[in-house]
Amino acid sequence: MRSTMGLSWKWTALFSLLGAILCLIGPALAVKEHEFKKCHQAGFCNRNRALADLAASQSSTWVSPYKAVFESPSLEDGKIQGVILKTINAAGDTVRLPVTISFLESGVARLTIDEERRQNKDIELRHGSAARKERYNEAANWSVVGGLEPALKAEIVHQDDSQINVKYGPEGNFEAVIRLSPFRIDFRRDGVSHIELNERGLLNVEHWRPKVERPEGEENTEEDESTWWDETFNGHTDTKPRGPESVALDISFHGYEHVYGIPEHTGPLSLKETRGGEGNYAEPYRMYNADVFEYILDSPMTLYGSIPFMQAHRKDSSVGLLWLNAADTWVDITKVKGSTNPLSLTSGAPKNTQTHWISESGIIDLFVFLGPTPQDITKKYGELTGTTAMPQEFALGYHQCRWNYFSEDDVKDVDRRFDKAHIPYDVIWLDIEYTDEIKYFTWDPHSFTDPITMGKQLDSHGRKLVTIIDPHIKRVDNYPINEQLLALDLAIHDKDGKAYEGSCWPGNSNWIDCFNPKAREWWKGLYKYDQFKGTMENTFIWNDMNEPSVFEGPETTMPKDNLHWDNWEHRDVHNLNGMTYHHSTFEALKSRKKGEYRRPFVLTRAFFSGSQRFGAMWTGDNLADWGHLQTSVTMLINQGISGFPFSGADVAGFFGDPEKDLLARWYQTAAFYPFFRAHAHIDTRRREPYLLGEPYTAIVTAALRLRYSLLPAWYTAFFHANRDGSPILRPMFWTHPSAEGGLAIDDQFFLASTGLLVKPVAEKDKYSADIWIPDDEVYYEYDTYNVAKTEQGKHVTFDAPIDRIPILMRGGHIIPRRDIPRRSSSLMRFDPYTLVVSVSKDGQAEGELYVDDGDSYEYQDGQYIHRQFSLKDDVLSSVDAEGRDTRKIKPGKWLKAMQNVHIDKIIIVGAPASWDREAVQIESDGRAWAAQVVYHAADKDRAAFATVTHVKARVGDDWSIKLA
Repeated sequence: MRSTMGLSWKWTALFSLLGAILCLIGPALAVKEHEFKKCHQAGFCNRNRALADLAASQSSTWVSPYKAVFESPSLEDGKIQGVILKTINAAGDTVRLPVTISFLESGVARLTIDEERRQNKDIELRHGSAARKERYNEAANWSVVGGLEPALKAEIVHQDDSQINVKYGPEGNFEAVIRLSPFRIDFRRDGVSHIELNERGLLNVEHWRPKVERPEGEENTEEDESTWWDETFNGHTDTKPRGPESVALDISFHGYEHVYGIPEHTGPLSLKETRGGEGNYAEPYRMYNADVFEYILDSPMTLYGSIPFMQAHRKDSSVGLLWLNAADTWVDITKVKGSTNPLSLTSGAPKNTQTHWISESGIIDLFVFLGPTPQDITKKYGELTGTTAMPQEFALGYHQCRWNYFSEDDVKDVDRRFDKAHIPYDVIWLDIEYTDEIKYFTWDPHSFTDPITMGKQLDSHGRKLVTIIDPHIKRVDNYPINEQLLALDLAIHDKDGKAYEGSCWPGNSNWIDCFNPKAREWWKGLYKYDQFKGTMENTFIWNDMNEPSVFEGPETTMPKDNLHWDNWEHRDVHNLNGMTYHHSTFEALKSRKKGEYRRPFVLTRAFFSGSQRFGAMWTGDNLADWGHLQTSVTMLINQGISGFPFSGADVAGFFGDPEKDLLARWYQTAAFYPFFRAHAHIDTRRREPYLLGEPYTAIVTAALRLRYSLLPAWYTAFFHANRDGSPILRPMFWTHPSAEGGLAIDDQFFLASTGLLVKPVAEKDKYSADIWIPDDEVYYEYDTYNVAKTEQGKHVTFDAPIDRIPILMRGGHIIPRRDIPRRSSSLMRFDPYTLVVSVSKDGQAEGELYVDDGDSYEYQDGQYIHRQFSLKDDVLSSVDAEGRDTRKIKPGKWLKAMQNVHIDKIIIVGAPASWDREAVQIESDGRAWAAQVVYHAADKDRAAFATVTHVKARVGDDWSIKLA
């Protein structure tokens, strides 16, 4: 949202002067890396990395000290349960670690490892702490919502004293080879090893042990205990009442060179190695949600959100892994030639990827996905953690934001000037300055005296308002929200059990603890229209700073030894914190008055696995430079394949003043962000599109109008994301898993299933784009209908002057559009449709349209239209995509209105000469009528195309057109 160096808008003039001076020493304003830990500065990461180094140095003799015991191995409800014995000394003493291996009906396997002594609460806490004695085991309660049905057909097919083999999977072709001593599991598909756990023997569960008080000067000569019991970083001391408790495991992907996922980071889509070497990182990827303003590029450094989900892909094969742990987590990645596993059946594979997962606390809880396709991985992950919430339709339009629109008159003026310039937008946003001294759920009494009138003006134009509400509550007298928070004991506590106090935008603050069910219920009540006065039905919410951000806290967040509801330490749940807050606001917005039940819109900055169920995210405090534009595309592609497709980045950079060309290119790129919002720092120049001057205002307006014309395709894409978790920005490996040349490409994408291949121009002074072509299908330029001179597996150069977006249409697709320019999406809802058909080499095409009222949950009761369009054997037709007899569906108010909405025009690109005729016959529901055809013969590079006008077929009806 904003730099922690920011000040109130009242100081704008002074700060602007200071900012101008600091521009002379720009690098000094970049993220202060020294404020965030490196692995060697985090005791648990350093210890586990050292263990990996030791194992590597003794590779020929190293033996993992973990042995599994299954006294009477059997599968009950798809599970094998036993204990792992960890040998802890030369005398052979052991620690008992309960283990469960579960096989699920979906074909996913799950491994959990706990610690018996902590389970039994048979430990002593230091410092008189009230923290829980158990390892945190509730992450799944927040992240997992389905897909846990046991595989009742799973069976043990072999067992002896050294191993147990289990066959499972929907087709019975998956196998888990469980080796007992040392403990490791080899997951196979069709007899071939794909994922192996503890292959390198790096399994490590730091068991509880009492602190031995040693005489001064005497140290443990066997182990370095310096970070076991207390740890200090940048002046902050973490008291660690439970002592060392990290968990770690090495996970190998046999035969896979490319791995993806574990957002949020700024590096390439195909993750880099992290053990040094040319072009590699020297640090592990870190997942520890933090307020990292002006973040650096090409880095494994932690950012605002975490999804501990990794995929591996090679030609025609995908696998995946979910490491369900919400504590501070680091992941090392190395790649080795051939196979280090003598039993592997993939010894000829060019590379294996070896990963090392390290978490500070909690249990080991991981899920293994054996594919075999990217679509399988995506679907199964969605079944487990949920799919993206079906958004309100307006949320897919353009959002106008800055820190800050400083008064209601300012908001009204911006709204009017968009209309005067004929530029569409759907939402205007208010940052923290709209409040009364940054007390959330209030309005500044001088600048926002009549927010209802402001909201009504927006509503009359079909527009919405988003206001920011952060989780820090100002600690000040005569502020009822804070008084209630403290009186009801709903705040996060410090290690001594008192309401935690820290500093954020309001100054001294307390933080709501959304792990507490009573806090969540209280939070819901605050959003009622009669409680949050000044809001109305077109007001929605922005949740920022929910990592949580604490300006003067360790690593700009709160201490790890803080206590949440039920006395879980913050270290256990840190990466979940933002999701619980996001979830609470989502639930609050469903119903803000009696009888209301609507889809919420809530934007979040912090996230975890499962956050996709509650709204959108954005990539935080980026910079107005070309590098941040480039990395935004990769970051959003990665979010999508990691289960959170409703994502965006601040257009055109939060910090700084973009040059006009950068701003234009950013809008052209963001026209294909799933979440499309402009945002800027309080000290940047105003940059609303109507202020840019020509030709830039026209260029930005064209990009916005392109977005709005394609909203039917975007909404259909979100429908599928909601149904099956599929990404909206689809990388080449996802759409063309057999094309090896596309596995590492991360600067172009297909827009869902539309066949639109987009390659944004994200380089300064670049006026062309080299688009990689994944197949031998025909491709047309979107704006000219020119046939691209393509070759499978090669790049084609696309001319892209400053006013042109590189977009190709793949043959074989039908794209729904709405072409009448409007000021907002809600004013388009009953406009006619245009279909754009791109004919394939074999003369066929198909596509879809999904539409509902864009606001309510009535679609769950069948109040929607879902059409399947197809072109085959010279006949273009529309049928219900789900085979429903729509005549039997009793229409509600919206569905009745849609009976008057038609397909107005059909543009067929690549139409053969046999379709050169003046009219065609349309048949629908026993009726027939003629529609005019205008045929354009091929001309030089441009394909032939035909336009069918005045089609007049109801969008919700079956119809067909014989074209030849």
